[in-house]
Amino acid sequence: MNSASVQRYARSGGVLLLVSLVAGGFGELYVPTKLLVSADPGATARNIAASASLFRLGFAGYLVEAICDVALTLIFYVLLKPVSKNLALLAAFYGLVGTAVFAFGELFYFSTSLVLGGAEYLKSFSPDQLQTLALLALKVSGLSGGILMVFGGVGSLVLGYLILHSEYLPRFLGVLWGLGGLGFVVRNFALVLAPAYAFDWLLLPMTLAMLAGALWLIVRGVNLDKWADRGAAGD
Repeated sequence: MNSASVQRYARSGGVLLLVSLVAGGFGELYVPTKLLVSADPGATARNIAASASLFRLGFAGYLVEAICDVALTLIFYVLLKPVSKNLALLAAFYGLVGTAVFAFGELFYFSTSLVLGGAEYLKSFSPDQLQTLALLALKVSGLSGGILMVFGGVGSLVLGYLILHSEYLPRFLGVLWGLGGLGFVVRNFALVLAPAYAFDWLLLPMTLAMLAGALWLIVRGVNLDKWADRGAAGD
């Protein structure tokens, strides 16, 4: 791969990281805070009915995030395979599995629109039961994303190691990415084993890593001389 192609991959990766961060933040953080009332099925159902477009935009935000994440899996594989092809491939596998299992959780989010849709086959449920089922579906969606983030976390740990040892990307990005992955893994197991300690701030390092990585790749890209040296050494 020539130098121009490498930089195109790097800068495309930076743009996709930013888009993924914004779309994911909108769909996973902003929208649920506007719709979900944790202990009140009726209020949650009324919020969804009153903000149907926002509800659907939240799911669309996830779709954009997922599209970006699949492309980023390829981009990081291409950028980091000169360090270790096998580890870059392992990180790619973990990344794809992480995106796929999160997609499974998002089906519960969208199923809320079916539960509250007023279809004839739902007449056997009372309105209160349907509202409770809708709230449960939203909670299952959020929980599934949390207790299955270990796949993305382990993949990020591997990416952090590769960036740290790449020499053509800054070491601080590798440290941030590794800390982000560790935060994902720790929070995942905390949700399973000790939910009271599954602190939201454990997700902050990954957010910082994505933001820093996006800005670096867009503005600086990779060090092409060191990329060439590393690539030649791996041939």
